[in-house]
Amino acid sequence: MVSSDVNFVEAVSRAFNVLTMGTNTLRLLGGLWTTVWIALVSVAFSIVLGFAFGMLMTLKNRGVKIACRIYLEFMRIMPQMVLLFVAYYGLTRMFSISLSGEAASILVFTLWGTAEMGDLVRGALESVPKHQYESGRAIGLTERQIFFYIVIPQTLRSLIPLSMNLITRMIKTTSLVVFVGVIEVVKIGQQIIEANRLTVPTASIAVYFVIFMMYFFVCWILSLAAKIIEKRQKR
Repeated sequence: MVSSDVNFVEAVSRAFNVLTMGTNTLRLLGGLWTTVWIALVSVAFSIVLGFAFGMLMTLKNRGVKIACRIYLEFMRIMPQMVLLFVAYYGLTRMFSISLSGEAASILVFTLWGTAEMGDLVRGALESVPKHQYESGRAIGLTERQIFFYIVIPQTLRSLIPLSMNLITRMIKTTSLVVFVGVIEVVKIGQQIIEANRLTVPTASIAVYFVIFMMYFFVCWILSLAAKIIEKRQKR
């Protein structure tokens, strides 16, 4: 029993030693940056386009509403991995264009993020009480002034914590970009495991644990930031 425990501890120790070999840790950190960079660029585009999409969803035009709803439901139902394959393999062959894995990933996550962010914006805009509009008109504000000085501040107030959750989801989902050839943290982890497969068969224990902690740390920071913002808003 003692011998098996010692062997287990030794195997785990050897697995974690793999991370100290050469530049393995730096490579994982570099891969994490690629993951975060793709997510941040996608989020930046999603916020801008999502805000415009959310405003479209609040229009009274029935045709616009139906079109927006179809787009939203399509992006929600279709798996992100399928969209990545369509963007990376389908668009390049259909239109004979050169599209890198990073560009295809940003395109897909932006389209998905725009739909999700747009729905959040729609909900936030519609949550503004009607009497706020009436109060603005009563003091002589124009519709544009009501929108920018009354509606937008209240929308942002309720939108920021919700958008943090979406950003966290996008960061976690970026692990799928490995399937379109992007060298990010999961791909680098697989390379490290494969390089030590014969000498350290248990390397996957340490590598995937570290990758998990990296994702956890990034998402935890965002979650903490969302809680801080929410507390400040309640003051």
